[in-house]
Amino acid sequence: MLKPATSITSAIAAYGNIAKGGKPTPGDAGAGAAGAADGGTFANLVKSALTEAARIGKTAETASIAAVNDRADLNKVVTAVAEAELALQTVVTIRDRVIEAYREIMRMPI
Repeated sequence: MLKPATSITSAIAAYGNIAKGGKPTPGDAGAGAAGAADGGTFANLVKSALTEAARIGKTAETASIAAVNDRADLNKVVTAVAEAELALQTVVTIRDRVIEAYREIMRMPI
């Protein structure tokens, strides 16, 4: 997951650096996208997305269990479950697009 900029000035500096053609540094907000373009593979990108979705799902499960035992705020539980649902929908959408791209490639004439 991308790390947020710690202050407005660091965000402005990061955008200025990228606008001048520089590469983002690990603390920059755009470092995750550039890392995939610099040497990461699509498989690594998908793997990290799946890992993050699984982590979010486990967090939602933990919050739900805590709510059942009256040890969690209901607002936090609803937020965690909604975040897990959004992550799952994102993963399913990516999967569907990859499958459709594969089918389109297979339909191309040789």
